[in-house]
Amino acid sequence: MITVLKFIFRVLGYGFLAVAIIAGISDASSSIAQSQVHLAPLGQVLYEYFPDTFPILQPAIERHIHPLLWDPVVLTILIWPVWAFFAPLGLLLLWLGARRQRHQVQFA
Repeated sequence: MITVLKFIFRVLGYGFLAVAIIAGISDASSSIAQSQVHLAPLGQVLYEYFPDTFPILQPAIERHIHPLLWDPVVLTILIWPVWAFFAPLGLLLLWLGARRQRHQVQFA
């Protein structure tokens, strides 16, 4: 069971790292095209991909989890660039899903 969970963590980790790399390349190419630094925030990208469900995110979090979670935590994350959110998350999942190597101790 643990090995399956570690495999899922590794697959998700690689997927999130791929999203981070693609977002970074997209930000770099749009920055070059506009001749100024342009980093797409996570909230804007989520709204573009989920225009119907994104507006109900705030009331759902405030009502069902906790009102203070929305303002300081989620709003801060939503203004981060996409790559800055997905890269650490992917690295964390890869670390959690890493295969541990067992070392044999040899006594003299």
